Amino acid sequence: MVSSINMIHSLFIINSSGDVFMEKHWKSVVSRSVCDYFFDQQRKVGNPEDMPPVIATPHHYLISIHRCCMFFVAVCMTEVPPLFVSEFLHRVVDTFEDYFSECTESIIKEHYVVVYELLDEMLDNGFPLATESNILKELIKPPNILRTIANTVTGKSNVSATLPSGQLSNVPWRRTGVKYTNNEAYFDVVEEVDAIIDKAGSTVFAEIQGYIDCCIKLSGMPDLTLSFMNPRLFDDVSFHPCVRFKRWESERILSFIPPDGNFRLMSYHIGSQNIVAIPIYVRHNISFREAGGGRLDITVGPKQTIGRTVESVMIEIPMPKAVLNCSLVPNQGKYSFDPVSKVLIWDVGRIDTAKLPSLRGTINLQSGTTAVESNPAINVQFTISQLAVSGLKVNRLDMYGEKYKPFKGVKYITKAGRFQIRM
Repeated sequence: MVSSINMIHSLFIINSSGDVFMEKHWKSVVSRSVCDYFFDQQRKVGNPEDMPPVIATPHHYLISIHRCCMFFVAVCMTEVPPLFVSEFLHRVVDTFEDYFSECTESIIKEHYVVVYELLDEMLDNGFPLATESNILKELIKPPNILRTIANTVTGKSNVSATLPSGQLSNVPWRRTGVKYTNNEAYFDVVEEVDAIIDKAGSTVFAEIQGYIDCCIKLSGMPDLTLSFMNPRLFDDVSFHPCVRFKRWESERILSFIPPDGNFRLMSYHIGSQNIVAIPIYVRHNISFREAGGGRLDITVGPKQTIGRTVESVMIEIPMPKAVLNCSLVPNQGKYSFDPVSKVLIWDVGRIDTAKLPSLRGTINLQSGTTAVESNPAINVQFTISQLAVSGLKVNRLDMYGEKYKPFKGVKYITKAGRFQIRM
């Protein structure tokens, strides 16, 4: 009976070339040929992001995510909540990034043993078990050169012989007996703006995907409360399991015993109820109708940034197939045009309001081109430090249960998510 309700049966990791370079089975072995259904679907879509997340086959369900240029494909024997499986797969990738600092095919191959040990602990009989980084690091020591050499010589593994203290408590995400000489709590409020701006500069669509990442290094078992100046801004929220949800529902205050180290406290969405401020504008003029080619003129400037500097600005324009090359002059930064992919990239950098960045010049078209089918769209990347574009502000952070006074800090960052301007 247990096997019939087994949630995740197997995991296949597929690289960008379409090779299954790693597989893990928690029950009986599922043949690798089940991935043929996945490859059939992959051939029908041009972009990895267009891949359907759930594929039903005659005997299995394949639930996949695409991260780090790889597909992580979970095989389930029965119908299961797909978001539950997707969340577990994302947690697997997050754990690999936490352990190995990056998640690539070569890194996974290099640390095969640790990867299999982690997957054994993270899933038990098909169900997620230990997915908290703190608990896993007590169970399985992160690899380093000395430990790898010692294990090779002695034949030992990275798996601890004792059960993590946190798994025995009612706060499984935090180990007991944590001690620091400097007690610190840092919070990063990061907001990504997703927007579509039309040709006239009006906002067609705009929303904010935000999250609060924490780095908590506090001794003992601190109990924290975090309050906001304007918590009614949130349209939708999701929390780390440490947050007491009833307190949030009644008082709009985050009350929690934090995990030790780095973790994501909450994610939120702002958009449907609020007007989202657009922090950057692009003045553009493109023409393909002139003799022998066309002209391009782009200027970038800040908007509604409360005096904050817009940095790391990148402009990307997928040009029509008829474009052969571009002869452009930027007054700031560098540009490149790939004649194969037809993508123009302008690395602007930082915007100086005294002299706005601009890119001007001519576009060379194939001879005999009569009319270009449609004007391209501009994809924009940017970062603004010390600004939460929604206006969200942390009010205060209080600590209970411990006598010391910790050092506290909050940092705000606004970034472009999927930010597109139509020309």
